Amino acid sequence: MIIAVTVTLFFVVLRFTVTLFNFLSNPKLTRVNKHYTDFVSILIPARNEEANILKLLKAIQLQDYKNYEVIVYDDESSDNTYQICTDHAAKYQHVSVIKGGTLPDGWTGKNHACHQLAGKAKGDYLLFLDADDTVNNGLINSAVHRMKLYKLALLSLFANQEMETFGEHVTVPLLHYLLLNLLPLRLVFLTKSAAVATACGQFMLFDADVYRQNAWHQLVKDKIVEDAGIMREVKIAGFNGDVLLANGMMDCRMYRSYSEAITGFSKNALAAFNYSIAGLLIYLLMLLSGPMIVITTLNFSLIFFMGGLILLTRVMISLSAGQNVLYNILLHPVQMINMAIIAFLSIQKHLTKTVVWKGRRV
Repeated sequence: MIIAVTVTLFFVVLRFTVTLFNFLSNPKLTRVNKHYTDFVSILIPARNEEANILKLLKAIQLQDYKNYEVIVYDDESSDNTYQICTDHAAKYQHVSVIKGGTLPDGWTGKNHACHQLAGKAKGDYLLFLDADDTVNNGLINSAVHRMKLYKLALLSLFANQEMETFGEHVTVPLLHYLLLNLLPLRLVFLTKSAAVATACGQFMLFDADVYRQNAWHQLVKDKIVEDAGIMREVKIAGFNGDVLLANGMMDCRMYRSYSEAITGFSKNALAAFNYSIAGLLIYLLMLLSGPMIVITTLNFSLIFFMGGLILLTRVMISLSAGQNVLYNILLHPVQMINMAIIAFLSIQKHLTKTVVWKGRRV
């Protein structure tokens, strides 16, 4: 019992320390006033995105960066995505749409779409966005500034997450919870080790020359979680990469229901632990069982210490991510249960090779 309690408290303190580091180091994209005019290719892979794509296209039109092109790759959508995009492109000369063909063997759909988009792009920078993103003023200009300032080959951003339903509130915050609880984000840029690498496919901004020399999406063509894989490849090749929070300059509504969120997160949860089933299970055991062990000691001082650190952790992560602090505190137990559900589904899908997303086995 003493050993279990000690290990649990060490685990809680360690996670609190990582969260505190992220909170104090404030890994957010800084808004800048200096204006840039570099040509940016905004590249959007889209498959069955009729509910989202027009909102993003309109947001791009309204944002304050003007020297850009937009290319959408319709990846065999079965809904009205292609028609919506072509109707929009007919109104604006700088917007074009590619009608995708059959997915080649050995590729995941998104990686192939991004590879095709890069081949058509003419920009000095290549900006890959997810179709459920919304861009706000200052985003592209501030991102280009950081690319130049730190001589980056890749800058990736985690968007502020939009949540409307209860099902989203008990699942979507887990993204930032895992991110800011496990990895000191500043170290992605500060260390050269490829072991310290993560990224978010919602926003991937590349130096176009470096991208064309390396064809990053082709290097990870069969990976489900391509974003972190590309960041690793960037660092292995000796280039600089950085990952930050979008700081209110980009929003994303990843999922629109509980079932969609569970399915989406379980697609790649195991990948966050480098496909180590043992690593994920140990993390879950410490996360869920550890606090219960401390509570059974009935030692008020230990329980108060542990609970205080968990509470402060949720407060810091919520503030950093721009999320409702009270919601995340009150819903913490439910979110942890959903973490377990997502983890076990992810393991099951990995072992049975039944990962399916948007109608495709991946």
